[in-house]
This record gives sequence, structure tokens and C-alpha cells, in this order.
Amino acid sequence: MDVVGEVDGLHAQLRSSAELSLWARVDKLKRNDVEKWLWTDRRLVKTWAMRGTLHLLRSDEYPLWQAGLGTYEHYLKPAWFRGFGVTRAELDRLIASISRALDGRTLTRDELAARVAKITKSDALAERLRGSWGAMLKPASFQGHLCFGPNKGRNVTFARPDQWLGLSESDAIDPTRALEEITRRFLSAYGPATREDFARWWSVSPATGGRLISGLGGEVAPAGLDGGKYWALTESLDEIRAASPTRSVRLLPGFDPYVIGSTIHAAKLMTGDFKARVHRPQGWVSPVLLVDGRIDGVWRHDRKGKRLVVDIEPFARVPKWVVRGAELEAESLASFMNAPLELKWLG
Repeated sequence: MDVVGEVDGLHAQLRSSAELSLWARVDKLKRNDVEKWLWTDRRLVKTWAMRGTLHLLRSDEYPLWQAGLGTYEHYLKPAWFRGFGVTRAELDRLIASISRALDGRTLTRDELAARVAKITKSDALAERLRGSWGAMLKPASFQGHLCFGPNKGRNVTFARPDQWLGLSESDAIDPTRALEEITRRFLSAYGPATREDFARWWSVSPATGGRLISGLGGEVAPAGLDGGKYWALTESLDEIRAASPTRSVRLLPGFDPYVIGSTIHAAKLMTGDFKARVHRPQGWVSPVLLVDGRIDGVWRHDRKGKRLVVDIEPFARVPKWVVRGAELEAESLASFMNAPLELKWLG
């Protein structure tokens, strides 16, 4: 739980990405731990979060994130309403009906749409909930009316966060305080960073990102990197200055927080023009071979029968110590997945 909080949630567009991001950071993680924490213990919650992407968050920190996400306004712009063919009144009606439909139950998307149709007496409005990208579900999520429940077969389900997590009105957090804390947490995990880094990660304008950073006053200080306007938490400066390079080889999964957080500066973490190999079309982010903090290649894994096949493709020839380090990582992954390893080096 400490790790989930320190990296500001686990990206969960793919369930395996969240699980493997935790595997990369926590020794002795068991294969069913994440499932248990999500659906049995409910220590984690799955919801649409920053940038409208799926994340796993600590359940005890859900009120913090929801208060911040509740300030999102991009879906309240005229262009958004025109693009999705709804009015503000229809969206408000839809969100209210979602909360009512989920009262005391978890529902699949089709079940939710059917119940919303009965509540609103509008099949056309309810039909919008069946869109694959969840455009009409995300606003309800941002406003704290919807999170994910356990799957029914292959279908996802939705629940009301207050009931699923046992929250009360006293758990609510002031949005201004929430945004301050979220800004601190971003800089703690990803600083030194520019206002543009934060703005992209939190999905606001650079001007808004800058105001949120400067709003922390003396808690932040400039960090002189490349002459740019980088910021870090003042309390972390001594630790940053004292840090020294360490030799390491890691296999990070797709959508890992380390790679997501470095999107703007990805080219500086590579020895050549390989950014398109990592940050791919439609927002997909590849698993990466990380060497001393640099992105030196990509990799993938697949189950074939009882075997776990791991293919590693470095961007250039790597020394023997990197080969051995990557092999150890692949062996650890195979052990985590309880499968014999078949490792291939490509290129």
C-alpha cells in the first residue's frame, strides 16, 4: 500500500500492467495479492483517474483523489458537449441516474444502461453508457458516483464508491486542499519537474499546473536542470543533491509509472531516436528495458501453454552485465507467474 501511494496510483488500462508495476517494486509479491486487495479486502479501488485513464488507488486515499478529480472541467466545455451530442442538463441527469441505479448493487454496463433507461425513461440517453471508451461514465467517476466492482464473467461491473468502500460525508476532503496535496505528491514522485510535466500528468493547462505548483509557496524550490524551470519539494533537495548513480537493470511493464511520468523527457532517457518504440499510437506505452534509469530497449511476454515466453529487444548491443541482469529479471517474472521461462533476445 505504501508503494501504491508513493507512485500516485497504478496505471490499470491493462490489469497486468498494474500488477507488474507493483511486482517491479515489491519483493515477495504474490500473484493473487492485487486481486485480493481489490475485490476481497477492498484496500485498492479501480476507477477512472488522472487523464481519464484507469488506475488502482489506495482505498483509504480515494477521498483525496476524488476531491481533486471532482475539479475537472474539460467535459463541461461546449466543444465536449457538441462532440458527444449531449447537453449539460442531460449529462447531469445521466450522472444522477447512475448514482441511483447503483444504489445497493453492482451492475454490468448493460445492466446499468437498462436500469438508467427505466429511471430516465430515455432509451437514447441510457444507450450512451454502452460506449466502449466510457465517455459518459468518466464524469460520474470524477464526481465520486462510480467505481469498478468485481467482474461478472468477462463483463466489468460498477459500484457506488461510498457504499463499496464504506465512506461517509465526514470522509470528504476540500478540493483546494486535495489539489495542494496531489501537487505535492506528484513532485515527490516525479520531481524535479516542470509545470508542463505536471500539467500533462494531471490533464490541465500548463498555466493551471504552474499556479498549483507556485501555490505551494516555500514548500517548492527551483532545481537548476538544463536551464529549464524545474521544481522540486524543498525538503527533497538535499537528498537529490546527495544522490549518486547506481547500476541497475529492470524490466518495467507497459504503462509503468516511471515511463508515464517521463513522457515529455523520454528522448533524454534514450541513446537514440527510439521514443516511437515506447510511446506508441493511441496512447499505448510499451514495456521497457531499464538500464541505470535509461530506456535501452523494449520487451514483451506471453503465456504459451505452461511456458512464459519473454522477448527482450534492446535498442543497441548491451554488455554482458546487462544481459545477466535482464535474465535475472525475467527469471523473477517467471517465478512470480509460476511458469517455466523461455527467454529470447531479439535484434
